[in-house]
Amino acid sequence: MHFYIHQNVLDLGLKAIGVLIQGIDNHTISDDYLAWRNQKVTELVERYIGYDLKSDEILEGFYALHAEVNVPRRKIIPASENLIRLLQKKQDMFSINKAVDIYNILSMESKLALGAHDIDHVFGDIHLQLTTGKESYVPLGCSDSKPVKSGEYAYIDEADDILCWLEVRQVEKDKVTEDTKNVFYIVQGNEKTPEELLRKTAEEIISFTTAFCGGSGNIIGETVNP
Repeated sequence: MHFYIHQNVLDLGLKAIGVLIQGIDNHTISDDYLAWRNQKVTELVERYIGYDLKSDEILEGFYALHAEVNVPRRKIIPASENLIRLLQKKQDMFSINKAVDIYNILSMESKLALGAHDIDHVFGDIHLQLTTGKESYVPLGCSDSKPVKSGEYAYIDEADDILCWLEVRQVEKDKVTEDTKNVFYIVQGNEKTPEELLRKTAEEIISFTTAFCGGSGNIIGETVNP
């Protein structure tokens, strides 16, 4: 599987790295993992007490990116901001499974948008490109396809199925469960996020996921002209 980032998306100011991790065990919960997770969540709760999200340059950078494809600010909250808001409200992080919890923690730490996809349910390569409006899009938790406008960016496989709309809404088709073995991770930023932050976060996805879930991983990604 390859990950291609199209030039017309890069021209918006979007930055992204793909990570592929294969052969994970997403079932077994070790004491070391629980200790790491609990410590990270405690640190994040303390970090974001009273934090003004509206003044954060990285989060504002996602709103600017959405504006480039005519998605109104009132319509959608950036993925990392939504996680932080829930953390501030609950003073805790809702647990889904190891692979998902790990990337959610790293998303809140970096404020980058992260996502995970079970590649055994993906057809062919993945393209980060502008939509045509003809793609199939079944958001997470839904059973029916939803309409998509043309000119928005999305992660799309070669069956013309959207895997993630913008960097915000993932889909039912390739959601990561406890039975998932092979995962493609999105690490996405904007004009306010330095390349070093994306690289560091991508490397942390590999190191923490393989430490607690096993498997092996590498960074993938290629720029493609339209």
